[in-house]
Amino acid sequence: MSLTRRVSSSLPQFVGFAKRSFKSYKLPGDPSSSPSLTYGIHIFHCPDEVGIVAKLSECIASKGGNILGADVFVPQNKNVFYSRSEFVFDPVKWPREQMDEDFMKLSRMYSATRSVVRVPDLDPKFKIGVLVSKQDHCLVDLLHGWQDRRLPVDITCVISNHHRDPNTHVMRFLETNNIPYHSLQTTKENKREGEILELVLNTDFLVLARYMQVLSGHFLRTYGKDVINIHHGLLPSFKGGNPCKQAFDAGVKLIGATSHFVTEELDSGPIIEQMVERVSHRDNLQSFVQKSENLERQCLSKAIRSYCELRVLQYEENRTVVF
Repeated sequence: MSLTRRVSSSLPQFVGFAKRSFKSYKLPGDPSSSPSLTYGIHIFHCPDEVGIVAKLSECIASKGGNILGADVFVPQNKNVFYSRSEFVFDPVKWPREQMDEDFMKLSRMYSATRSVVRVPDLDPKFKIGVLVSKQDHCLVDLLHGWQDRRLPVDITCVISNHHRDPNTHVMRFLETNNIPYHSLQTTKENKREGEILELVLNTDFLVLARYMQVLSGHFLRTYGKDVINIHHGLLPSFKGGNPCKQAFDAGVKLIGATSHFVTEELDSGPIIEQMVERVSHRDNLQSFVQKSENLERQCLSKAIRSYCELRVLQYEENRTVVF
């Protein structure tokens, strides 16, 4: 059981900042006198106590900002507080550096575990590295999501343990858009992790877009930042090679996909997103695989958007709060 509190302002709550700009957003009133406002997000994780919501609201309002929507989660019988706020503000009245300082004061006041503020129009996009093996479906979706600006990221490189012909759609796309591609053939004895670490040194997080290699604990500790993975929802019943064929032959009626953070324990990290879809006797193997790959694409893309929009917070050892 958990207790969820939700606070909403009279203004509409907006979702999916990658598809919109708040540079011209104006508060209700005389358009000629209202300043153009910029959109921001703040997340907060700290020990629970009375008055946190009021202090967060006061911090924003005292600088002329206005809260568009706020989500609060306080688990029952747990002394912990989580929140995510969306707000608009005038960057002239509340400079970006000052905003960081103001939220840092709140963080110190409440001994916060995590306090992050992000202003999509002013802050750099997240830099990501993508690791992929032979299957291209998740990689292709990420590339088009980046191109269409559905994903607020910059792809710094693509790394694969499989060779790709230069005339393929993927390789032509990468070359046209100046995205470096690195082919690092791996063996059981050498996973090329040292070389991978050098290539992703300046990224903000990594995405495993169907990368069929297990990253070691040493790699994860050395990299020190988040790694997001996607796998089909057929586990644990159908392990090993060609799991879709195994599941199809077994006549399953429900398939899915799971996106999660990577930990040292295989496919057991905190879950960010899950999706399911029904299949039936009318599906052949081709349509079965197509549905499974579509779920993986959608699930991974949504997990990345949620992460970039600061919707994902760690909850306990192996769980997440996703606002």
